[in-house]
Amino acid sequence: MAAKHDVQDLGTVSLKLPDGQELELPLLKDAAGNRFLDVRKLQPTTGICTFDPGFTSTGSCDSKITYIDGKKGVLMYRGYNIDELAEQGDFTDSCYALLHGELPTAAQKQEFITDLTQHTMVHEQLIQFYKGFRHDAHPMAIMVGVTGALSAFYANASDIGDPDMRQLSCMRLIAKMPTLAAIAYKTAKGQPIVYPRNDLSYAENFLHMMFSVPTERYEVDPLLSRALEIILILHMDHEQNASTSTVRVAGSSQANPFACIASGIAALWGPAHGGANEAVLRMLKDIGSRDKIPEAVKRAKDKNDSFRLMGFGHRVYKTYDPRAKIMKQVCDQVLEHVGIKDELLEVAMELEHVATSDEYFVKRGLYPNVDFYSGIVLRAMGIPVSMYTVLFAVARTVGWVAQWKEMAEEPLQKISRPRQIYSGHMERKFVPVEERGKSEGDDHSKAPAESHPQSTGPHSANSDSTPENGVTSSRSMEASLKRVSAKVGANR
Repeated sequence: MAAKHDVQDLGTVSLKLPDGQELELPLLKDAAGNRFLDVRKLQPTTGICTFDPGFTSTGSCDSKITYIDGKKGVLMYRGYNIDELAEQGDFTDSCYALLHGELPTAAQKQEFITDLTQHTMVHEQLIQFYKGFRHDAHPMAIMVGVTGALSAFYANASDIGDPDMRQLSCMRLIAKMPTLAAIAYKTAKGQPIVYPRNDLSYAENFLHMMFSVPTERYEVDPLLSRALEIILILHMDHEQNASTSTVRVAGSSQANPFACIASGIAALWGPAHGGANEAVLRMLKDIGSRDKIPEAVKRAKDKNDSFRLMGFGHRVYKTYDPRAKIMKQVCDQVLEHVGIKDELLEVAMELEHVATSDEYFVKRGLYPNVDFYSGIVLRAMGIPVSMYTVLFAVARTVGWVAQWKEMAEEPLQKISRPRQIYSGHMERKFVPVEERGKSEGDDHSKAPAESHPQSTGPHSANSDSTPENGVTSSRSMEASLKRVSAKVGANR
């Protein structure tokens, strides 16, 4: 077993300010040899804050869960390389390792599977929530709502100081997520929901709940089930990305864990994050046919053209996405297995061939990433585009709860509270509404009253004729009454 490496203290770095003041800041080194400047005492000591939009140069936590080396194309869960976990292990192995730090023994693995199986069903009253959404609601909108609603069914989960309750919440979330996702799909299709089966694996159960119907027997295809399992493993965690950071920020307030995961789903929904594989399919549809690929490639090389090849390159990986290597193998196997004729899939495979042999893309490290191949595989499996990000959320829930659990177990917890550079107005005097627009620089206030969103009539809750404390000057009241009379007359 590989040894763990604690964070090392490399001494201090001297920071000299313009006023001559000097401050010694600790320099730290993590297990991978990356160095960090500890600025925690910078603001309390000097009043100076660091400025780092997007937190791309900021270490927000000390974690032992996932490690990425973008330059070398490395991704590890708890020190285990992702290719070994995906090719030699199964869903349970990676899930257990992320939660507990080690691969499970045979006995631990069986117990873990049994525990997950016992929590796959959801409360019948929760199912009624789905009827409140429009039939064409995006499944991610539904997932945000119903996952957060679990907080109402497990209020005792808010006791995050209880280690047994933390573990139970993690198991419930991982186990129920495929059920919630499948119900969202069935509701959108207008089909009867399908309940989970205890004799099926995690991936098999999801396919069963997605595609089986009461009128005929559904047999889970083992190759497709294994392909889905690998997709789940590859997407479980990815260090401190936008959605994981969101979960940690929400969790830092000691919020209910179901609410924290709902916040992660909301962050994942964005096209710049979890919606990337949806974007790949939309791009392929825009290209349309194989004969239009040269033109698409030409446009992608043009800096003045807004068109981009989605699913190529990665913000973190500067060489090749290690997950993409595995997904390409899965993609080839699935396409050969299903044997369907799909022009969009043919466009995808031709685009892959052209781009990977083009010096322009190779030189810049713009190889197909995991989103490119996973989008193709999911389409070949018959999963609709609207469910791609939902499936991503099902997989990433494992990483989210592992990160949340790690944060909740820290001895010294601190609520997230970033600083800001303020560039707005400083103190200004309040101006009565009838006098506004008379001073310079207030052109924006000269718009007609009818265009103001609060000008909705005399009975509006937001009417400016009623101040918050219920008290106003006679002059202001008189002016307000005149405005109300004018509006009533106009509305007639």
